[in-house]
Amino acid sequence: MKHSASVRFTEWSARNRWVWAAAAVVLLWLALSLVTSRFSLSSLSGVAVSSSFLALCALGQMIVVTTGRGNIDLSIASVMTLSAYLALIVMGGSDGRLVAGLAATLALGLAVGLVNALLVVLCRIPAIIATLATGYILATATLLANRAIPGFKVAPAIHFIATGRIGAMPVIVVVALAVTVIFSLLLGYTAYGRMLSAAGQNVRAARLAGVRASWVTSSAFVTSSVLAAFAGLLLGGYVGGAFLEMGQPYLLQSLGAVVLGGTLIFGGAATPLGTLFGSMLLVLVVTTMQIAGLPPGVQDVVQGLVIITVLAMAGGGAVRRASRGARPAPPTGDAGRRAA
Repeated sequence: MKHSASVRFTEWSARNRWVWAAAAVVLLWLALSLVTSRFSLSSLSGVAVSSSFLALCALGQMIVVTTGRGNIDLSIASVMTLSAYLALIVMGGSDGRLVAGLAATLALGLAVGLVNALLVVLCRIPAIIATLATGYILATATLLANRAIPGFKVAPAIHFIATGRIGAMPVIVVVALAVTVIFSLLLGYTAYGRMLSAAGQNVRAARLAGVRASWVTSSAFVTSSVLAAFAGLLLGGYVGGAFLEMGQPYLLQSLGAVVLGGTLIFGGAATPLGTLFGSMLLVLVVTTMQIAGLPPGVQDVVQGLVIITVLAMAGGGAVRRASRGARPAPPTGDAGRRAA
């Protein structure tokens, strides 16, 4: 009976990989609550707010990673920073220009996503190189925007979404939860979700099955850039302005949240709920290091080691599965008797 229950739990956890990130969040929060008196339900709310910005851009990164072939979007940080500057310039701190600011920000994300898709799909440049180059170009544009910025006055509506509350619930957390639910429904119950998984698992087989793999991959890069632009807009409202490299911490953390949340780094399977919990876990890890008094450089090293460890474990599991799949079948018939 115990063995059967263990097998069922193993199978269930394999289908719901988000459970490990969720368990880690609960355990780490409980440990911090016992060690220090500064952790409570209100402190968990603060962690949820900080992780919401990370979750928004990480969900876009998750879609790109799911397309497989080692695809990663390294332009996220630059898109977030430039979108924050663009929102300040267009809105000028007024709700009267809110629609224009939102349109300009989302247009930036759409344009960057299309450029990334063009470089990766049509020019066949590896995604890491293509998006890194795009990020460098955007960084230059950010320097120019920094000179043209009229001030650091944020539109009240954006500031409310980023910092306000509906009762006891922060608005930004509601936004992050809503986007997570949308992605869960999109990937789990629509034809697009099945096409995305098929393209990530085996692009040749997906094409033979009629999946437009190029269109699916392009849509993933566009989605990532649009979400990064939206996250940068809200992040600017949260910090009350924009500054150079404000999106830089989210580059490593967006990938870390995806991996820790259970999305397969080799593509083919995504877990939006796991990405949300992975974002919370990373924020808790950073908070723990800050409480311990570790310098920022050491914090980056620790985050990198955590991500490398998870990637190594995922890679080792993939290699073992591949080796089992490639193991030749035992000889049968006359050949088997002669071998015996």
